[in-house]
Amino acid sequence: MKTDKITETIEIPEGVQVSHENNLFVIKGPKGELKRRFFNPRINIEIKNNEIILSCGQKPTKREKKMIYTYKAHLVNMMKGIRTGHIYKLRIFYTHFPMNVSVREKVFEVKNFIGENTPRKLVMPEGINVEVKGNEVIVEGIDKEKTAQAAADIETLTKRPGFDKRIFQDGIYIYHKDGKDLI
Repeated sequence: MKTDKITETIEIPEGVQVSHENNLFVIKGPKGELKRRFFNPRINIEIKNNEIILSCGQKPTKREKKMIYTYKAHLVNMMKGIRTGHIYKLRIFYTHFPMNVSVREKVFEVKNFIGENTPRKLVMPEGINVEVKGNEVIVEGIDKEKTAQAAADIETLTKRPGFDKRIFQDGIYIYHKDGKDLI
């Protein structure tokens, strides 16, 4: 159903600088800088008085409404990452063979997973910090998508296809997603 006009505003927090030029958003803050390109010819984007205004006039459709809310969610996540960062936590579980997990020069390594001789390795993307504390792995970064993908890659590194995970529980599992506990 078409409405007359849709307008969403996002307040820019203190200490965050936002610039928009040629459909490219550049957001700078205390933790770094993020860039993202947004393009939709029917959506108007303006920056006025410490606010980002997303609007679509002339009877917008459902598609334009969805795109406005998607842009809003991405911009809010970018501003949160620039100010505080995104944190994902994973827990290491093993029953018989103790796993050795380490991070060296952006390479995440799992040794002795279910008694394997060859270590499983994963190269971390740039801008992502991974830390191992006991039986916990902490993944931090300012870009939510890269941080979440790095945590998911760590989880799939120890996945065993063909085995029931209710019985064979060895592995590394996400239990905290950026402010939300899963367990």
